[in-house]
Amino acid sequence: MSSIHRLLSCLCLLSGLLLAVPESAQGELQLIQVHSPSLEGNLNGDTADRDVYVYLPEGYASSNRRYPVVYFLHGYGVGAKVYVEGVLRLPGSVDTAGIDDFILVLPDAFNKYSGSMYSNSPTIGDWESWIADDLVGYIDSHYRTLAQRESRGLSGHSMGGYGTLRIGMKRPEVFSALYAMSSCCLLNNMPDLERVASQQARMAEGIEFYKPGSFDNSLQAQAAAWAPNPDNPPYYFDLPFVDGKEQPLVGSKWTANSPLIFVDQYVPALAQYRAIALDVGDEDGLEATNTQLDAALTRLGIRHSYEIYAGNHGNRVGQRFIDNVLPFFTEHLDVQ
Repeated sequence: MSSIHRLLSCLCLLSGLLLAVPESAQGELQLIQVHSPSLEGNLNGDTADRDVYVYLPEGYASSNRRYPVVYFLHGYGVGAKVYVEGVLRLPGSVDTAGIDDFILVLPDAFNKYSGSMYSNSPTIGDWESWIADDLVGYIDSHYRTLAQRESRGLSGHSMGGYGTLRIGMKRPEVFSALYAMSSCCLLNNMPDLERVASQQARMAEGIEFYKPGSFDNSLQAQAAAWAPNPDNPPYYFDLPFVDGKEQPLVGSKWTANSPLIFVDQYVPALAQYRAIALDVGDEDGLEATNTQLDAALTRLGIRHSYEIYAGNHGNRVGQRFIDNVLPFFTEHLDVQ
């Protein structure tokens, strides 16, 4: 995961990026578990019962109103809890902003290798369907939602921005607006021999799984998501070098999972969205690839907005969520 490995120092500070919020919040934050048939039987052995945070706005309990839903996907190396408590500061930050139009849903995608890449493989399970089918179906059946694509938005940060774009391109029948913040992994180059060899040595000695706040297993996370091999225990994935010899087909799988490569295949799907927004900080190591994606969408005639703001990969995510992301969905989602 070389394109985001450099950002570890920013992400490790996320839990300290606190917004000023009141002591007492008016909305309700629930932590629930949602079972996912799409994740059953994954070779990682990760549980198919996933933690999900649900924010219910002020007035939800005392009315019969149905609400739009905004789904937010967190970044690599941490779980949803870090974003809920340390980055977005739910529920207080949303109450302070005076935004009461949405139900917010934040699923936890922390897995054996510290992140699912929101992808689909037999090794990690089908995270695309978990988000777009299992989770959406559960939320619609257990909460008073407006169960229609026109009232659903998908958003996320870093790995979650990647997931927003990946799932959004494939599932326009589920969501109608996308907001991708500082998306990682837009152009995935095959990891080089030195990096693969160092990870093979770690794996031979036995690596620490479920390691929060670390990018140590980022290569394994990508391999499990993008180069699965059910016939290659105990890790059930392939790496692009074996005994020092390059495996071109395996290496190509990194590139094949790059939105900058496959975006051209999803023009009709992207054209169905009411609105698409991208942003990135001007001190973010991902500015170049996000700018390339902006150029690709422009070339393909896809209506969207793109902003480069003053900031790095993590220091303004919480405030921009309140100031930019939620108003974006206020404008573009149906509320009835």
